[in-house]
Amino acid sequence: MVSLLKVVVLGGGSFGTALANMIAENGHDVVLWMRCDEAAKECSESHENPKYLPGFSLDPRIIFSANLEASLEDAGVVFFSVPSKAFRGLASETKEYISKGTRVISTAKGIEEKTFKLMSEVLEEELPQAQVGVMSGPNLAMEIVAKEITATVIASKNSQVCCDIQSLLSSRYFRVYANSDRFGVEIAGALKNIYAIAAGISAAMNMGQNTVSLLITRSLAEMSRFSASLGANPMTFLGLSGVGDLFVTCTSPLSRNFQVGLALGQGDTVAQAIEKVGHVAEGINTVRMIKGEAERLQVYMPIASALYETMFNGQPVEEGLKTMMLAEQNSDVEFTNK
Repeated sequence: MVSLLKVVVLGGGSFGTALANMIAENGHDVVLWMRCDEAAKECSESHENPKYLPGFSLDPRIIFSANLEASLEDAGVVFFSVPSKAFRGLASETKEYISKGTRVISTAKGIEEKTFKLMSEVLEEELPQAQVGVMSGPNLAMEIVAKEITATVIASKNSQVCCDIQSLLSSRYFRVYANSDRFGVEIAGALKNIYAIAAGISAAMNMGQNTVSLLITRSLAEMSRFSASLGANPMTFLGLSGVGDLFVTCTSPLSRNFQVGLALGQGDTVAQAIEKVGHVAEGINTVRMIKGEAERLQVYMPIASALYETMFNGQPVEEGLKTMMLAEQNSDVEFTNK
């Protein structure tokens, strides 16, 4: 059934482009919508996205368009691959063009700043006629277009949505796993960006592998502790959308949030780090939001708190590390049977 549906990817950034390329390679009709008409024309002529994925030749079957209404006409599956700050606005724009029962899938890894809502919740509010899902995992766009073996997670309250997306995207190098814990999968994708910034700082300071191991492990504990307090299944964090995504984002220089942390560790301000990276790094706003929400919920998050002080209150990086090391020593593994 999925093979007969027209697929639309909204957002011509690195991941949206890689996603559209996979779909086209699998033989499906796909439109990659970009807000900028000039960029769409350039990509259509060159079959390359020089701004986000330079040097990679894209499947010639991809249709590039800046016309939102025309792009969404008769669409059966729509992927929203835009930053969280632009998400609600775009979802609202598409409302009159998306039919009842259309599968709409968020690939954004962020939280709406004013409401603390996840992107799937935004989709449900703006597009009540659609069937909503979330796609998340250790998915670096440049490795996907290079056809490196990769896997992701599709999560939805509707099991048929999961099956359809698995059928649509699976290939010899891309595997899609399903999960019914949509909230856990999505919040994990947003939270790991915080700790990627911390990992970038540690890399800039030439910290050893023992330290990196400590950072990733305790970051996972914070993520699962916070999310479980809001209703997520803590076991979700042992999967690709949890520890898998956390690991790749904390260890790869391809990660934008890691790059921000690297710049901060080298002495740049947050504004300078943003300018240096040049693309949206969701973790910056997520740090601010999670700090306030953790305090409201009284959830213990020493790494996130120390990172907030470093980024927004001028606390030296070394002082933040000391704060973490002197924090209360809890048990190593949480959520075990008692």
